[in-house]
Amino acid sequence: MTVSITNPVEHPVHEAISDRFSPYAWADRDVPVADLRSLFEAARWTASSYNEQPWRYLVARRSEGEAFERMLSTLTESNREWARHAPVLVLGLVRSTLTRNDAPNRLALHDLGAASAQLTLEATTRGLAVHQMGGILPDRVREVYGVPGDHEPVTALAIGYPAPTGTGPESFRRKDERERSRRPLTELVFADEFGRAAPIVTPSGGNRE
Repeated sequence: MTVSITNPVEHPVHEAISDRFSPYAWADRDVPVADLRSLFEAARWTASSYNEQPWRYLVARRSEGEAFERMLSTLTESNREWARHAPVLVLGLVRSTLTRNDAPNRLALHDLGAASAQLTLEATTRGLAVHQMGGILPDRVREVYGVPGDHEPVTALAIGYPAPTGTGPESFRRKDERERSRRPLTELVFADEFGRAAPIVTPSGGNRE
């Protein structure tokens, strides 16, 4: 059986967006190194403020045994429960200062998010899935990996093939099969003043009266 997950989009989008989801249950299947390289290449070509490229990634594969367990130890307990079954774990960090003058880079977190989103979409086109999470132990990350003081651990990513429909631990399957929803565009896209829905996302279709 294959995975059959499609997000209920209201307007046409690329299938890499409509097919993307964040699984808890994973197939027992390694991710080819060539695919991992392409995922990080996709992240590498993300746009960033002043082309700073502040994102940094630490990666460990489950097949690497001890290295994987070390990375798993940097996650919160609730995330370790399911992420231990993923073929690949990644930690996302940022350099928090600008390389040109050591001033704070206020857009570093934004740029890491953009890079991880680009990585995620590339993964989806390859039949892979990425589950991004904020539940990490930053001090543990610093301890385990010797992270410099001007770099900040921010997120983690689990990467792999989603478990086929109807397989995997029941508690994880229930999470994967629950209904997906998003706020309507009228709560997200404004015009004229904050909180007023932009005409382009209202039923009138942008025709002002």
